[in-house]
Amino acid sequence: MTNGVAPEGGGPRATGARSVAARTIGVAVTGDNARVVMLPASAVRWAREVEAPPGAGNLPESASGVFVGRQDELAELRRMLTDQGEAAVTQISGVRAVHGLGGIGKSTLALRYAHTYRREYTLVWWINATSTEQIVTGLAGLSSWLCPQWAAIAGVQERAAWAILWLQWHPGWLLVFDNVEDPADLRHYLGTLPDGHHLATSRIATSWHKIAPTMALGLLDSETAVDLLCTLAFGPQHTPTPEQRQDATALAADLGHLALALEQAGAYLYETGTSLADYRQMLGQVMDTAAGGIDPERTIARIWHQNLTAIEHRSQQAVTLLHAMAWLAPDDIPRSLLAPLCPNPLTLGEALGALYAYNMIAYSTDRQSLNVHRLVQTVMRHQPTDSDGHLLGRQDAEHLIRHATPDGDTDPSQWERLLPHVIAVANSTPSRNPASTKIADSYSAAADYLGDQGRNAQAIPLYKAALAQYEQVFGDTHADTLTSRNNLASAYQEAGNLRRATALYEINLAQRKKVLGDTHPDTLSSRSNLALAYQEAGNLKRATPLLETALTQCEQVLGDTHPQTLHSRQALASAYQKAGDMERAIALFETVLTQCEQAFGDTHPQRLGSRNNLALAYQEAGDLKRATPLLETALVQYEEVFGGTHPYTLTTRHNLALAYQEAGDLERATPLLETTLAQRKQVLGDTHPHTLSSRNNLALAYQEAGNLKRATPLFETVLTQCEQVLGDTHPQTLHSRKALAYAYQKAGDMERAIALFETVLTQCEQVLGDTQPQTLGSRNNLALAYQEAGDLKRAIPLFETALAQYDQVLGDTHPYTLICRNNLARARRAVQSINKEVQQPHQQRSSLSNRQRAIDHPMWPQ
Repeated sequence: MTNGVAPEGGGPRATGARSVAARTIGVAVTGDNARVVMLPASAVRWAREVEAPPGAGNLPESASGVFVGRQDELAELRRMLTDQGEAAVTQISGVRAVHGLGGIGKSTLALRYAHTYRREYTLVWWINATSTEQIVTGLAGLSSWLCPQWAAIAGVQERAAWAILWLQWHPGWLLVFDNVEDPADLRHYLGTLPDGHHLATSRIATSWHKIAPTMALGLLDSETAVDLLCTLAFGPQHTPTPEQRQDATALAADLGHLALALEQAGAYLYETGTSLADYRQMLGQVMDTAAGGIDPERTIARIWHQNLTAIEHRSQQAVTLLHAMAWLAPDDIPRSLLAPLCPNPLTLGEALGALYAYNMIAYSTDRQSLNVHRLVQTVMRHQPTDSDGHLLGRQDAEHLIRHATPDGDTDPSQWERLLPHVIAVANSTPSRNPASTKIADSYSAAADYLGDQGRNAQAIPLYKAALAQYEQVFGDTHADTLTSRNNLASAYQEAGNLRRATALYEINLAQRKKVLGDTHPDTLSSRSNLALAYQEAGNLKRATPLLETALTQCEQVLGDTHPQTLHSRQALASAYQKAGDMERAIALFETVLTQCEQAFGDTHPQRLGSRNNLALAYQEAGDLKRATPLLETALVQYEEVFGGTHPYTLTTRHNLALAYQEAGDLERATPLLETTLAQRKQVLGDTHPHTLSSRNNLALAYQEAGNLKRATPLFETVLTQCEQVLGDTHPQTLHSRKALAYAYQKAGDMERAIALFETVLTQCEQVLGDTQPQTLGSRNNLALAYQEAGDLKRAIPLFETALAQYDQVLGDTHPYTLICRNNLARARRAVQSINKEVQQPHQQRSSLSNRQRAIDHPMWPQ
């Protein structure tokens, strides 16, 4: 675009269908309503003769006076104005394509552009363009500024007409139309005034295609947003501490990197001295608070309230939808999820269209889902309550979740798309809204799905939310409440948090005994679950008597071959196995298998499972001749009954591979492990706990084959994934860390190996307790690493401590106790050997390390 110049001979040009202009005898100018205004000849002469001083304009000050980032956008805006036509309109692009959201920095960018290039223009004039009346008033202000002697006696319409005439006579100006509500309001001015630049800012995303080219303005990037917030909150001379920078990063993310919100927050923090952390806690309450020069009418909450008022005039249903979406996850909200609030597709489209027009939502590429800015959600959640005192939109959001909750065996993609929204609703449950067992059912169903996927850490918040709802509606001892509490305990157990799991199981057992009686099947189930938690925590002294009691009661109440009796007998056998009493364990496992064969038939899942468990017991007892054929038979039957890639089949294939590995047959073990890993990745996903188990054991097979180049990277991958998926102190993560330490130790990298072993021991002590078997094994293995590094002064006391604790916890004849005693003896003999070598320096010292054994080798039989 070039600056317009009047045709030779002088006089303003009139362009556009509804534009009229005259030269010296008066002027007729059309505005938004095509009103004709006649100006006196003297006013027309002044319009031609009055010159604007250099750099003239009426630019406002920014709220903060700080401008950061946006250099690319500034250059793009300049390119659009100088290369493409006569006008450019800035619109706002929120994160993930939320276009034109109020507060994103439209006006700030336009103001920066005007200041940067004001010397390139004959005049820069800023106009509040919220309505046609304000546009006229803004133009009238130009005449008052340039020709006060005449403007003082003229009306608003005459002054606006004079301003248009002046702009026609003096090309090369910039008009900034700020906050345009209706793009059509500009059409007549663009036609009347072709000889300068027009720059408009607007929250409206639609209706610009016939008016002017547009530019989408994105959110501030993270670093720029944090820089702006820190500058405003602490002052430009202050260098934030790392802690302040970290808090600012978190607050900037909460504010969605929205420019006006950052300015508003920075001004408040600077003026009040409030900490960033406290501001985050108050976020929903302070979005309508002006401080430090912030215009009270330009706070985020006030701007968006104006948007809602305008939207409501177009579609009341749109406001209802936005209130409901405030409680969902901000991204990827399916249109189909919203349908229950707008069953008519036409009505739904109109409602979403109204929200989109004001940039309160953004569509995905296929327009089948939409996004809402996080701060919009925060502000909407803090709107006044309805007539019943309930938070607006909350019950609608719960209704949407209940309606969308899948039933039965569902395509996982349905759950995956719904899960973020279920979790968002569960995490934001307000105390003032009524509890609902229906939404609790949805939380439980979602948690069950996550548990089936091995994502128990994600399931825990949902089970907690469900339990809270059941407790409020039914009370503490209702059957549904007790079931919900049991599910939460189980999730904690699967996630490795045995302390919380045990506490919940203890509460549930006491309540079921009180409500249902000591021998009710649910009470027996609670007793068994508590015993298994004790067992997993290594507290066999409490676990075994409970399991023995549970088995006796099941036999008496349910019968000798009832499924729950068989499960109880199997659990007791597992306790004997963990205690090292393989004789009693194997006898019970054999009994269970025989009874399953009699009760269920040859291919029933419970019978196949009991065959698998007996095989693992034979394997642990060193009887691979009996273990391997059982696993081979079980695998064939699982493949026949469930198919080659069913999780049960994969588990059995995995365990058979471990049996081959234990027998030293790596040629058969390694391909099976590789196949199982590939199938688990395909069926369960790359980070499912069973997939991690396969990857870990394949790495062990590579390691045993002497291929550390393939083993170590696999161990490192497993550890990273365990930390991300299961958490830093989950038992499986500790196993993985231990396995990587072994690999470093085998590679001779004792520095990294010892550091990892020390970390594992510290975490075991903190999470599992000082005498839990896994802690004792970690203590033994760290002692072995110290010994291999030649640090016997640190190794022997650790062996001594571990042995004393093994004696106390597992007994004098437990295999682990025997291993630890042997390791201590060999370490002491190594000291004696060293002393002799000092006395007889030419005597060769034998190596003992290869005859010492680690405890709790991290092979995962899943």
